[in-house]
Amino acid sequence: MSGITYVRGDATAPSVKGVKVIAHVCNDIGGWGKGFVLALSRRWPEPEAAYRVWHRNRASNDFALGAVQLVQVERYVWVANMIGQRGIRTGSKGVPVRYEAIDTALARLADHAIALGASVHMPRIGCGRAGGRWSRVEPLIDERLARRGISVTVYEHGG
Repeated sequence: MSGITYVRGDATAPSVKGVKVIAHVCNDIGGWGKGFVLALSRRWPEPEAAYRVWHRNRASNDFALGAVQLVQVERYVWVANMIGQRGIRTGSKGVPVRYEAIDTALARLADHAIALGASVHMPRIGCGRAGGRWSRVEPLIDERLARRGISVTVYEHGG
């Protein structure tokens, strides 16, 4: 039994009260320009700008697979840039998604969400351009977030 709520709608516009974290998966090469990040960038410039600085200064920070960067975009809304994919293309090593990195990032996200008293909102992370399978990602979300008492909503785009 999953502790995840599924709704149709826009993950960049959660309609619940209280502090919210919008979580999504980024790549480890500094690319920002396709997939869910476009919706984020249409709404707020801060997550992309912060991600690009984080990547540019990676020699002196924690930018790597499994890392999480929280960016406040409104008084009660944060965006979690989670590094969960290696590169951006499917190649000899398979699809870009890295389940271990998503697992690590979700565990770190849980600590932030608890500290903020926040609910977590997301699309089907790691399953779009990263090429992951929801059957592998969903149990990670359930284990790392929902079982720790964090309210999690996954958004299915469209009407």
